[in-house]
Amino acid sequence: MSKLKLRPGTILPSDEEDAKIRKAAKSDPDTMLLEDENIKLFPYSQLKTLRRKGRPVTDCPKVSVNIRYSPEVVEAFRATGSGWQTRMNAALKDWLKQHKPEDVKI
Repeated sequence: MSKLKLRPGTILPSDEEDAKIRKAAKSDPDTMLLEDENIKLFPYSQLKTLRRKGRPVTDCPKVSVNIRYSPEVVEAFRATGSGWQTRMNAALKDWLKQHKPEDVKI
């Protein structure tokens, strides 16, 4: 879970303090509430439960590695266009169904 980046020394109100602040703001005649269909205010404690942006978390995430392939192998997959790394992963997974890595002679 990502953390909200705040300046050092920032003190956030507790839920009780936040409720008091909101109540005081509502009773102040000079205060305009920011309530609109495009604006939604909520307590800081709810920020932790918000869905993160980006790709969804998977049950079995891929592992990032740095590996070297021969140029002809990389070019063959790159020539297939966008998604070539995913296709390379699929090709290796398919190969593993029929072979064992320890049987490869180097």
